[in-house]
Amino acid sequence: MNRFLSNATNRIDAKGRVSVPSMFRAVLAQRDIRELYCFQDFVFPAISIGGLDLLDRFERQIAGEDPFSPEANQMSLLIHGGGVFMKLDSEGRLMVTDFIRDFTGITTDVTFVGRADHFQLWAPQTFEAVQAAARTERRARGLGSG
Repeated sequence: MNRFLSNATNRIDAKGRVSVPSMFRAVLAQRDIRELYCFQDFVFPAISIGGLDLLDRFERQIAGEDPFSPEANQMSLLIHGGGVFMKLDSEGRLMVTDFIRDFTGITTDVTFVGRADHFQLWAPQTFEAVQAAARTERRARGLGSG
């Protein structure tokens, strides 16, 4: 498995840590991702997490723009100003910092959501509502899931 798929919800412990689901840790290990690039998602109230390849992809996009353009500056504000590096501890846990809590509204539980080449951290109730709304919208437009 080399993609982040599915979702799982885990409780934050008394020290503010949450265990990353084993299926996601397996992908991190397979991809040899040791340092996590975490940024505030551009659309959803979620933290997106991937490896340096994810940051590199955004930086290549910025490099393709005029460095003084509004697009390049906005993208830099989002990926650099809204990003941090984090590491898992030796037991596969991630510290749920104020950077994560303030942006997502996460309190006691975290929903991990696979997004192919990265994964996201969501407040469980927010994820459920956004996913249900996306499903409803696709059905209304006759798009289904296939």
